[in-house]
Amino acid sequence: MRSSAAVLHEIIRCQGDQELERTVAALGLSALAAGLTMGLSLMAMGLLYARLPDNESAQVIASLGYSAGFLAVILARQQLFTENTLTAVLPLMTAPTLRNLGRLLRLWSVVLLGNLAGTLLVAWVMLELPIFDSKTDVAFLEVGRKVMTNDIPQMLAKGIISGWMIATMVWMIPSMEHAKIWIIVMITYLMALGDFTHIVVGSVEVSYLVWAGEETWARFWLAFALPTLAGNIIGGSFIFALISHAQVRSDSGKPPSQLLMKDKHIRD
Repeated sequence: MRSSAAVLHEIIRCQGDQELERTVAALGLSALAAGLTMGLSLMAMGLLYARLPDNESAQVIASLGYSAGFLAVILARQQLFTENTLTAVLPLMTAPTLRNLGRLLRLWSVVLLGNLAGTLLVAWVMLELPIFDSKTDVAFLEVGRKVMTNDIPQMLAKGIISGWMIATMVWMIPSMEHAKIWIIVMITYLMALGDFTHIVVGSVEVSYLVWAGEETWARFWLAFALPTLAGNIIGGSFIFALISHAQVRSDSGKPPSQLLMKDKHIRD
């Protein structure tokens, strides 16, 4: 039977509560692994672009490669910052205490730093080690250049859409576990087609340009990372999570956990 909004809310809130209780070391290592794994998105897109005709239809096919990193990270249950703009926020919205706020900020800080460290490292490895042919290296650069054609307002606006889309994906998965792979592919493929900015994947793409000497670290942080990060948080936490939480609370004015018990009782 299809899960109600209250059931989905409580499942994701419980998952978030478990993540908030993990140690800094466990969060950091998992986040670092996720950052490294996200290199698969740039790798897959670059390999596809390098082997496709140079026309507009190439993006339609190569954008499928964008899903590779997300599939690996989510199925391996590694820590991805943009997932936590929903999962780890619901416990705070359910019980808005200083303790929960502190737990959220601790998780966000550790996971974001771990993700970024992993992305910067994998981008350097992809550039410096003799792994890919010159045509693929050029394709990697072109992907990064496309990201940096956005100005700061565009980075922010596209980041909001991206954060909202990831939160939508996280919300959908518990009710459709059997179709998890297809949900991940569908959402992330649309993100790539729309050129929406994502703090983790984008960090691989843009840092590749920096390591290659085409961009500066100042522009990496100020023109890409900060507006994209702000957009992802706004889209995932302040739009999707807040509205979804308010929807569940407005059903009867009761906490989602009580609505979950009521929903189970009706189904039984």
